[in-house]
Amino acid sequence: MDGDRRHLLLWFFAAATAVKLLLIPSYRSTDFEVHRNWLAITHSLPLSEWYFDETSQWTLDYPPFFAYFERFLSFFARLLDPKIVDLHKGLDYSADSVVYFQRITVIFSDLCLLLGVYRLTRKVETLRRNLICVLVVWSPGLLMVDHVHFQYNGFLLGWLLLSVSFLQDGRDLIGGFLFAVVLCFKHLFAVAAPVYFVYLLRHYCWAGLATGLRRLVALGSVVVAVFAAAFGPFIYNGQIQQVISRMFPFGRGLCHAYWAPNFWVFYIMLDKGLAFTLRKLGFDVQVPSASFTGGLVGDSSPFAVLPQITPLTTFVMVLLAITPCLIKAWKKPQPGLVGRWIAYAYTCGFLFGWHVHEKASLHFTIPLAVVAVQSLEDAKHYFLVSIVSCYSLFPLLYEPQEYPIKVLLLLLHSVVMWLGFTALYSDEKALKKEGGEIKSKFEMGCIEKGYLIGLVLVEIVSQFLHPYFLGDRYAFMPLMLISTYCAVGIMYSWIWQLLKILT
Repeated sequence: MDGDRRHLLLWFFAAATAVKLLLIPSYRSTDFEVHRNWLAITHSLPLSEWYFDETSQWTLDYPPFFAYFERFLSFFARLLDPKIVDLHKGLDYSADSVVYFQRITVIFSDLCLLLGVYRLTRKVETLRRNLICVLVVWSPGLLMVDHVHFQYNGFLLGWLLLSVSFLQDGRDLIGGFLFAVVLCFKHLFAVAAPVYFVYLLRHYCWAGLATGLRRLVALGSVVVAVFAAAFGPFIYNGQIQQVISRMFPFGRGLCHAYWAPNFWVFYIMLDKGLAFTLRKLGFDVQVPSASFTGGLVGDSSPFAVLPQITPLTTFVMVLLAITPCLIKAWKKPQPGLVGRWIAYAYTCGFLFGWHVHEKASLHFTIPLAVVAVQSLEDAKHYFLVSIVSCYSLFPLLYEPQEYPIKVLLLLLHSVVMWLGFTALYSDEKALKKEGGEIKSKFEMGCIEKGYLIGLVLVEIVSQFLHPYFLGDRYAFMPLMLISTYCAVGIMYSWIWQLLKILT
């Protein structure tokens, strides 16, 4: 039976890999050159210069474990084509050798995601396990972001799922160790650190004075050892301040060039609406020099009327939003709820964080795919939020030749979800119609249906009607419309998750 499970999961992975191979020639974002440059930095320079190099504008700004990972990959890159890792001659290099090499490294690194899914679902009932595997391994968001746009999110999320799987098994020390590893690969995962801290302290260390102290020391030693392995060489060289400044460039501004669909979209829109109204009423309202609608990244938060937002403000808001979850984790530290709490924490970070990228929605949609099979209400919630999250990524793939790809991926994902949840939540005994047809309990409400239909209308307006009637005028409007409408769905998801945690 266990062998059959592995074979089916491998089949899912092989099918996804075939699609990824077909996507190799597709559009590549600047992140492709970012990672190529990191290959060159880590291969060409001594470790002491990695976080100081400014040969390219795409400087190294991920934690050391990811730099070590790039260093590992650079050995193979040099064997294939030395120009890939040449710090100067390799700038903006786009030969087939570098395209195929970097694309295939992402595909191979997804084996970590496969391992995480396998371990997390090995004790789950067959239908639920297969559905989780399909939702994660065939995630349209991961396909668009990693295998078209270009990043290594599947690799990193695999580590996160492995950590969650060990926590759910009650092996807290290994779960904490793996999360520390994730943080040293990508620091943006730190949003869930308070959840890990409270849960591990209460579930693992709160066991009497002697046992609790011993476990606290063991857990602390493991975490310190991981961070020492990552940051130790830079601390030894007196460069830790430079590393931290690269990892946390707060000068980039509150919002990314394309507004992530979060709380700050409404804040920006309210500020602009107030400024417009006050100017019409005769008040002298100064228009900030930086423009959100221009898609530029500034050194501040340029608001005309509302208070300016600082990184500290967003940090406090994220922490306050997570607090109900922390209280719940302290009162009832149940291993089976860890995945739900972690997904909620990343939702809070996405909604209220500083300079949030739209790609960060993967941090909560992938864990929520695991939660989705736990109840009918979870399935309905995931159906909506995963579609909204995927659609919010559409502006990343803006070239015409990728349009059919992203639309087809989202439609296919929606159909698979509908069929999977319909089968999972069918009632063969009590819900038979005339003629013996089995009726499913999985059905979206009128509000949710209306909202999803609205997504179709938003796409028609932004993709077809706006270019036809307005041409190049008001170029910011399609992005603003998509971001604002999707922000409503993400806010709904946050409120739904919060109520689920509190009840």
